[in-house]
Amino acid sequence: MPAAADPTEQAGTGGEAGSDRERLAARIAAAFHRVSSRAGGNWQAYVSLAGPDGPLVAVNESADLRIEAYSVNKIAVAVAVLDKVDRGLLALDHQVEVTEAIVVTGGDGIFSLDGAYPSLVTVGHVLANLLTVSDDTAVRLCGLVCPAAEINQILVAKGFPNTQVQPVANPNRFFLGTSTPRETHDLLRALVAGTLLSPASTDRVLRLLRSPVAFTDGVRREMSSAERARVATKAGWYADARHEAGVIFDTAGAPLVTYALFADGQADADDFGATHPAVQARARWGRRVMDLTAGVGGTGTTHRKHLYRPSNGG
Repeated sequence: MPAAADPTEQAGTGGEAGSDRERLAARIAAAFHRVSSRAGGNWQAYVSLAGPDGPLVAVNESADLRIEAYSVNKIAVAVAVLDKVDRGLLALDHQVEVTEAIVVTGGDGIFSLDGAYPSLVTVGHVLANLLTVSDDTAVRLCGLVCPAAEINQILVAKGFPNTQVQPVANPNRFFLGTSTPRETHDLLRALVAGTLLSPASTDRVLRLLRSPVAFTDGVRREMSSAERARVATKAGWYADARHEAGVIFDTAGAPLVTYALFADGQADADDFGATHPAVQARARWGRRVMDLTAGVGGTGTTHRKHLYRPSNGG
């Protein structure tokens, strides 16, 4: 069951402005500090609340510290690949070969579960797996069509010099690299503003990040299916780090809260599930933010949600 709202943190209505928005931002910040203190460890975060005169910064916690972003940087990788699509240098139906040698075994995703290689998949299929089930093999497949050096060049050109993958000897392979909470936040803000990619590519990224199969252990965990559809999110985990970044939209589809929450150093470093302290903290925070912002409108470009229609086969 969703956590009960703190009686001191009741949201106003959609007509609030100015000081009301500032109070709401302060309550979002208070919720973050409560759950992060309870979880312990180190937190680097940047959170903003949309407002008529621009975003209000709610959380600014070591926001310019450049750290390993892990799978949160899969958003940046997808942006680079789709930038090539937008420029006509690549097509979503372009096929790449999945060989046994390229499959990452024992990690996240579904390619490692196939067991029948070689096979052919499209770039569109690769991106779907990259951003929903956070497939590690999909990272290598992206490298086949957008090498590490090109990814970094594209991101620098778009204004993200700290959001960079880490090249290795093979130009088509890379580690997911670094970012800062502020740059990850700003990349997401640019995405929803429509200044990062074409409308079609923007919709594709947001559709994947808002899909029911996208990450549900963190911010979206204590939400209904309708509420989850209002949240575009991507998590990243490795060693003792548990990160998550995304956007919460209002009921009309306008961006409302943008967050980049990077955490490390908590207990249970071997727990990659929903019971990890940092993941639990993000779940509590997500529920509280959803309650606090009930009835509050976002600003900027609206992004339609895609209806979830369960199937029974046939």
